Amino acid sequence: MGSLLEKQQTTPEYYPLTLNALVAACNQKSNRDPVMELSADDVRAALERLRAEVLVWPVEGARAERWEHNADRSWELDPPARAVITELLLRGPETPGELRGRCERMHAFGSLADVEAVLRRLAAGPEPLVVELPRAPGQKESRWAHLLGEPPELAAPAAPPRIASGGLAERVAGLEARVQAMEERLEALLSRLGS
Repeated sequence: MGSLLEKQQTTPEYYPLTLNALVAACNQKSNRDPVMELSADDVRAALERLRAEVLVWPVEGARAERWEHNADRSWELDPPARAVITELLLRGPETPGELRGRCERMHAFGSLADVEAVLRRLAAGPEPLVVELPRAPGQKESRWAHLLGEPPELAAPAAPPRIASGGLAERVAGLEARVQAMEERLEALLSRLGS
């Protein structure tokens, strides 16, 4: 689905896509996370599952069978929402800043607030399409993930590391005492050696 959405927006002259073009799009090495190696049978099986949900269908009348999506109508996507969903499908969870930069080829957002507004709109409603993930340790910003297909890993943030027995002040005082004792032993040793 992500590849159909992407190619519709970035190379409309080649859209709808043939099965071979869609396999190539799915196996693209850039702008993908994870990078995949799908066969034509894998892609056809995915298309049939999406077709059963009325999200894609073949286009009649072409020499080669071509496929198009129905996401705009099914999910009520406007151009900004389509760009955001496409990026999340192709790359996985991203921050609003990452989305703003990476969506540029599909839709130019005026500001970070515009991206955040689209994300909040897609997260609202009876069947949300995206979810804000809890901020992981070491991350400055939270990430957003799509809710289409497999649910994202909603891992709880790791607990901060526990300091072994005693507080920090006690540990520092203990280390200072050890350093002082070593200095005294070193001085005694040096005075015995006559240095």
